[in-house]
Amino acid sequence: MQCKHHHHRVAAIIKSTTLAFMLVSIPLHACRASAEEKKTERPNIIFLLADDLGWTGLTCFGSDLYETPHLDQLAKSGLKLTSAYSACTVCSPTRASIMTGMYPARLRLTDFISGQNRPFAKLQIPDWNPGLDHSLFTIAEALREQGYRTAQVGKWHLLHPSNNIARDGPRAHGFDLAIDKPKGTRGYRLPKGSNRNGESGSDYLTDYLTDRALQFIDQAHEDPFFLYFAYHVPHTPIDGRDDLVAEYRKKVRDNSKHKNPEYAAMVNSMDSSAGRLLKRLEHHGIADKTLVIFTSDNGGLTQRYGKHDGFTDNFPLRRGKGSAYEGGVRVPAIVRWPGVTKPGTESSEPVSTIDYFPTLLDAANCTENKVGSQPVDGKSLVDLFRNPSKSLQRDLFWHYPHYHAGGDSPYGAIRSGKWRLIEFYENGGIELYDLHHDPGETDNLVSKHPNVTRKLLGKLHSWRKSVDAQMTTPNPDHDPTKALQVTKKRK
Repeated sequence: MQCKHHHHRVAAIIKSTTLAFMLVSIPLHACRASAEEKKTERPNIIFLLADDLGWTGLTCFGSDLYETPHLDQLAKSGLKLTSAYSACTVCSPTRASIMTGMYPARLRLTDFISGQNRPFAKLQIPDWNPGLDHSLFTIAEALREQGYRTAQVGKWHLLHPSNNIARDGPRAHGFDLAIDKPKGTRGYRLPKGSNRNGESGSDYLTDYLTDRALQFIDQAHEDPFFLYFAYHVPHTPIDGRDDLVAEYRKKVRDNSKHKNPEYAAMVNSMDSSAGRLLKRLEHHGIADKTLVIFTSDNGGLTQRYGKHDGFTDNFPLRRGKGSAYEGGVRVPAIVRWPGVTKPGTESSEPVSTIDYFPTLLDAANCTENKVGSQPVDGKSLVDLFRNPSKSLQRDLFWHYPHYHAGGDSPYGAIRSGKWRLIEFYENGGIELYDLHHDPGETDNLVSKHPNVTRKLLGKLHSWRKSVDAQMTTPNPDHDPTKALQVTKKRK
């Protein structure tokens, strides 16, 4: 199968200035196998993305309240990635990294859409890119060119502020089918009767979206397909299905870390959804031909406006969504690919959402460059799936030049081996942690390891330069008495 040339390039947003951070060139348009060969060799792909699910948000990752039997079983039958990260501490940048394999800093899509601003804070945020550019070739476009049927179900959250779904929605970025909440949905409650023809018959949003995802599998199961199911749960508003909330109210214990029955019910509904999808694969006899990936877009939300809201707890990790710490970016991740991953295995190798784009291209045998390529920051994880002890021998980076209602001021960070270094842009503060001995980031080791600090800070600065990261600037309207005022209006 010869694929058509993709005319749009991303050179305008890529300015690599150092050999130390040369991009991996990932081919996009060529296939080595014929269409018939690929139909039998390539796996179906289901990518499940939770919204605001923290690292300990599943039973198999340590929750003492949330019950997730189906995802736990997925982990038992596949591979747990215990050092998996989102590319950003908030959602939209991470979603863009999944679609493109690029760091949010390179995309200049560095905050959730439509973002927010603190007009009187010490720093002024850059004029970032609030939406997924059409010059970028997405994983859905790449897989569709390889003969995959593609569907996006659930939350997109990559629209430009104009909210033109036809121009900027999932179907404009490679998805044959795009399904989200019906008109009139409030929170997680559909208008009554909206799902009367669905299998579940439920008016709860997660159930409705699952019904539609199952319909896609039923229609597409004889061909290779890519299902990107982006859940809305357990994002705010915290609103669980009534019957599940009632059950969890009986299970909350005073000494448990997780105590919110509404939140637990939302996680449970997501797990039930995953269970229904996995069962449908068995029904069609394609479970052994399907690569399933589950992860989250950022850490669990623990506080807003500096106050702990009691939504969840990412213990032993520090803080949560919006913050500079591990609780904001370390997430659960599970992979099951029969014949590739071994049941019940784990890997502690640091991986990121930037890695899924090249991984899925690799899985789909799109590995030979004939007519062009798009640079990608991530690495294929296929060899890691086969051998969980493999080392990727690279560093990971974060750049968040924004303020967030639930977290810290603007920051940058690097994970290098066991070390994690954070640089806060407001005051130039530097923090260094040994994650092997201190995953909760309680002991700042900057003064004890000055050489490590200098080395990692140099790497972080070089990386920022290589991706042409947009930086904050001094705010001429800075007013310490109003610094915490938040608005969604961009400057």
